[in-house]
Amino acid sequence: MMKKYWFVLITSLLAASIASAADSRIWGGMILANILAYGQEHATRLGPLFTTLQAFYFRKIFAGVLLCVPAAFLVHYLVLGQKVFSHDGEKIFVFSVFKRLVHWLAALAFIILIPTGLMMVFGRYLGGGTLVATARHLHGVGTVVFLVAVIPMFLFWVAEMLPTRDDMRWVLMAGGYLSRAKQEIPAGKFNAGQKMWFWMVTLGGSGMIATGAALYLQDFDYGAASLLGLSQIDLLRFCAIVHNFLAMAIIANFITHVYMALFAIKGVISSMITGYKEEEEVRFLHSSFYKKLKGQRQV
Repeated sequence: MMKKYWFVLITSLLAASIASAADSRIWGGMILANILAYGQEHATRLGPLFTTLQAFYFRKIFAGVLLCVPAAFLVHYLVLGQKVFSHDGEKIFVFSVFKRLVHWLAALAFIILIPTGLMMVFGRYLGGGTLVATARHLHGVGTVVFLVAVIPMFLFWVAEMLPTRDDMRWVLMAGGYLSRAKQEIPAGKFNAGQKMWFWMVTLGGSGMIATGAALYLQDFDYGAASLLGLSQIDLLRFCAIVHNFLAMAIIANFITHVYMALFAIKGVISSMITGYKEEEEVRFLHSSFYKKLKGQRQV
């Protein structure tokens, strides 16, 4: 199983490298035909909206996310501090080696995708040129890594990520993160916050892949524009708008995920290293899951 997985990963990365190096002239005829249509009336529907967003809003919103989300968590940390649970009790096994590998592969993808994506967003301030072009190519490689990770991730956890009654109660309690007190929080193996991140990664990430692929292929006519009743340039504008807004949401949620894993709860990241969670942590933060394990005499 592991050998097959690594074969798929290496093959995908090789294919991405070949695609990146391919001569753009293979699309030449289609590019010319589409470019000649750009100035026609039917090709300008999304032009004003895209131009306004690109010129005045996208960079400002990205900057706002990068400043405000960490600032909010800094305030949370300074005011409420870390939650600390005993590490002396029983350990509860929650993640297999393969699931941890997939998680860290997805983490690697985000470590590539987010900085390189931001380099393209703020490319004008970085001088453009080779640096931003390199970021674009690395962004494509990161996308392949993410694609390899997101498929098994979805299959592993989709059943456990479906909504339950506990989720609304978790949201109303803000997961217990607005209090220093230890209290039992209604949640299964995954809480509502983790579920939101899962769906953002899988569905939002799939949207990012689809729109990113369209932007990468640019004027290659693969039928999507005509299917949606758009000109090719308006399809690209639509994809760029969706890609940017999804990126903003994913970056904000990624920062949240990192904060929760590294700072909000002491030692919680160890579950994705060893596969085990502390019993007290599970008892308080995943109380429904803990009760289920108690009923099954697993703890």
